[in-house]
Amino acid sequence: MKLASGNPARARDEDAIGTPPATPTLVPAARYYSAEFARLEAERMWPRVWQLACMVDHVNEPGDYFEYRCGPYAVLIVRGDDGMLRAFQNACRHRGNSLCVGSGSGLRELKCGYHGWTWTLAGDLKRVPDRKGFGALRMSDFPLLPVHVDVWAGMVFVNLDPEAMPLTEYLEAIPEDIAWCRLEDFRCYATLTVAVEANWKTIADGYSETYHIQTLHPELLRCVDDVHAPQRIWGHTGKSDQPYGVPSPRFDGTLTDQDVWDAYVYTQGALMGAAAGTPFPADKRLPGQTVQDVIADHTRAFAASRGVDLDWADTDRITRLHQYNVFPNMTFLTNADHLTIMCSRPGVDPDHGEMVMFLMTRMAPGAPHTKPTDVRMAAADAEPGVVLTQDIQILPGLQRGLRQPGFTHLVLSSEERRVINMHRNLERYLDLPESERMTGGDACAQQ
Repeated sequence: MKLASGNPARARDEDAIGTPPATPTLVPAARYYSAEFARLEAERMWPRVWQLACMVDHVNEPGDYFEYRCGPYAVLIVRGDDGMLRAFQNACRHRGNSLCVGSGSGLRELKCGYHGWTWTLAGDLKRVPDRKGFGALRMSDFPLLPVHVDVWAGMVFVNLDPEAMPLTEYLEAIPEDIAWCRLEDFRCYATLTVAVEANWKTIADGYSETYHIQTLHPELLRCVDDVHAPQRIWGHTGKSDQPYGVPSPRFDGTLTDQDVWDAYVYTQGALMGAAAGTPFPADKRLPGQTVQDVIADHTRAFAASRGVDLDWADTDRITRLHQYNVFPNMTFLTNADHLTIMCSRPGVDPDHGEMVMFLMTRMAPGAPHTKPTDVRMAAADAEPGVVLTQDIQILPGLQRGLRQPGFTHLVLSSEERRVINMHRNLERYLDLPESERMTGGDACAQQ
């Protein structure tokens, strides 16, 4: 098959480690459970970063609204009568009551349910009951407080900082790097929010490195090259590329094509429409085809059954997973016919957080827009596939271990550089003194 336009040449011998540092990077463990550190995050970091709030399909029609919460902050995203997308701090200017909770449709105005102060969908105050009691109250003095909102590839981002850099600048090289994938053709059919007993960083770390695959995900290891997975760091962002449909080099060639196929079907067969136990179609394999090629053919056929044309994507585009991290709490994993977006958010205290998954599917051109279904559940009830379930189940033990008195620092390798980069950005936003920063590794050289 013809190589997809723009497909970069890849160094197949690049690995996830890169050039090892002289020593490991040491990160103070207290960052994951300290109430004071969480306070600094809420004061200096969360109000100043771009965060994924929802999808355009949550707020696609006039009168649609979505409330985004992160720690103590609440942002109300509204589609106006004029079709404009706006965001406001979710607080009545009278006494601070939240104007809307959750998400919905059909709004014609924003009315506080406490005392009835009312705003237009553009945020202009238009009605105050018993206004004379306030004396010389000028309506124009009390609009809803605006929040920066922007859209990229169907994702709605917000930033509470009045002087925030543009979203496109914040995303750095990502939009250009992944432009070939046509992310705007994906639609979110559901979000899953899982309450977990772990800090938001504990959650985020799990999707910022591949070092854990060989131990936590033995089934996945049989169908992914976790070694030759080159990484890039840009600043707020980073990425990792991983080939799927091949065995990990750790097996040293001992796995058969059947083994690789079975592992792929078991861990992610749904991506190519293959039910559990689907046998390897050896009799239908064309001469010279690899297991990756067979997976790619099945994925194209599954896409075609949904009216989606993937003839533009070669085997590498379909089987290589590109994982992008966006500081502080977002990652998305994508290839030609797959997109999963994940975020972590702080909970009621530093030992609790939320894992949020945006579940996506590529749609045929002209497909109608539908509002995603939003589901919330406890970690004990969440089973979003073999691999993600394993990720969720390990989190409480991770968080407990971080709190043990003898565990003073995380010890990170260069393979975990995306975790290190998250902490590097944290140190910058929190303006930590030198005595509280990371040590060892390349940390000091990259402040």
